[in-house]
Amino acid sequence: MAGAGHVVCIVRIMTYNVHGCVGTDGVRSIERIVEVIAAYKPDIIALQELDVGRARSGGAHQARLIAEALRVQYHFHPAMRMEEEEYGDAILSAHPLELVKAAVLPTPPSRFLRETRGALWIRTQIDGVRWEVINTHFGLGRAERFAQAQALLSPDWAGAASAETPLIVVGDFNSRANGRAHRVLTSRFRDAQREAPPYRHGATFMTRLPFICVDHIFVSAAIKVNAVNIPRTPLTRAASDHFPLIAELALERSSLVL
Repeated sequence: MAGAGHVVCIVRIMTYNVHGCVGTDGVRSIERIVEVIAAYKPDIIALQELDVGRARSGGAHQARLIAEALRVQYHFHPAMRMEEEEYGDAILSAHPLELVKAAVLPTPPSRFLRETRGALWIRTQIDGVRWEVINTHFGLGRAERFAQAQALLSPDWAGAASAETPLIVVGDFNSRANGRAHRVLTSRFRDAQREAPPYRHGATFMTRLPFICVDHIFVSAAIKVNAVNIPRTPLTRAASDHFPLIAELALERSSLVL
């Protein structure tokens, strides 16, 4: 990679499992999630576990309401549909968003509650630089997560991107660091938490008693990781059962994709 003097674009990305906007106090509050996101001013926001049109959430389109409150654009992908109700993931940004792909991931039989999982891939331009982001939420079963990690590396997903493409893969992978699914993904990408001080995985779940890191940010070779942050405040402890994970990323001139 080129020297530090060639850095031309810095982006802050947040991945956040919002738990249907239900906090640890049992209160469902979109406003609280918006407050968490706004406090850290991410350029790109990847959210998991959003309700759309579900009775339990009063029929709200959570992705749209969060985007409207933040005054940003969004793409939502329903990993699950139950008649008129939807549940899934979204990517939001104040920068233009182009949808590349949105689809379900393999869901092999599991002894856990079977729940369809999906992924959402967008492309955006920030300061004249193209960034690509895949947001996902893996299943609970080990075989399920392994199959989903393999699918993300296939030619249908990240395998279609060149090694020079600035590509970020984020989400709730339900896999601890060095777990089987995590190892599949780090065969192609670098784990942001291993690239910046303190070079270790901070726990992202659960907020009342953090004990495991299941939320991750993976980056392609072209991207430099400047910093990683897991904000633990009274607000982030209350707003969801996951903490947000934030990374500051830099793209160097030799890696530009316009």
